[in-house]
Amino acid sequence: MIDVEKLAEKILTQDRRALSRAITLVESSRKDHRAQAVDLVQRLHQDSGQSLRIGLSGTPGVGKSTFIETFGSFLTAQGLSVAVLAVDPSSTRSGGSILGDKTRMNRLARDPKAFIRPSPSQSHLGGVARRTREAVAICEAAGFDIVLIETVGVGQSETIVSEMADLFVLLLAPAGGDELQGVKRGIMEMADIILVNKADGDLKPAAVRTCADYAGALRLLRKREQDPDHFPAAMLVSAVAETGLEQAWKSMRDLVKWRKKAGHFQIKRASQARFWFEEDVKQGVLAVLAQSEIQQDIQKMGERVFQGDLLPTVAAAEILAKLSQD
Repeated sequence: MIDVEKLAEKILTQDRRALSRAITLVESSRKDHRAQAVDLVQRLHQDSGQSLRIGLSGTPGVGKSTFIETFGSFLTAQGLSVAVLAVDPSSTRSGGSILGDKTRMNRLARDPKAFIRPSPSQSHLGGVARRTREAVAICEAAGFDIVLIETVGVGQSETIVSEMADLFVLLLAPAGGDELQGVKRGIMEMADIILVNKADGDLKPAAVRTCADYAGALRLLRKREQDPDHFPAAMLVSAVAETGLEQAWKSMRDLVKWRKKAGHFQIKRASQARFWFEEDVKQGVLAVLAQSEIQQDIQKMGERVFQGDLLPTVAAAEILAKLSQD
């Protein structure tokens, strides 16, 4: 039995072992653990909300881990404490994850002002684990100045991280697309800042062209009311050469400062809280449904669909009709 009160007290002192244990607790699907996790998050609630939450996404191979390590070290060198929540994709067959981000960020992992926690996505759509939001709240209560949320990196649909971050940063590689690609709705539309990574060596000319293409695409997108004139922005960075980091950090701070002054920052966080309330209700209903008597009907219908005796749409309509009767 976990002593939740004692665990909460240790988290407030930034005890790393307690922090890891708490995140493991909120990620657990056991019923008793969920009750303890809710109690823990509630105890820590008054100490949460002070960190700057930055969501970071990008396609595999763009250099997310390298960028986070370099950017995280840049922040800690300025006296800021940084927590990194890295989500790794889970296998749809075995359910396992490599969880190799901490190994990739060897330098940052040794930094006393940094904390890195890899978590499996558990096949949850949107690029983040289902309980990442609660992990963010725990890191905030521990007193970290910055919480970096690295998503799986799966493509255009990966937008749910914007519902738990104050800033959504999209990392792109040189020659990764043209202006037409940039105006696609979805992840591009959600990004506050686009960083074209690997802008060094032979790739720098391609990075400059890519940055210009996306800058043009951002101008074509409708301007968001909660942003100043020059946002969303596209800029060059190099995680290897460690260039462009200062300008990128300045842009992030300027945008957050503007949103706070305009009142949009607080409104966005309130909207995110409501979103996750509704999301938890939906997930809870699905969990109850999975354990109810109607699950037998679902399995029978599924077998008939598999055999080709029933259309998926018709089978779903029958199940929903039974739910309405209940």
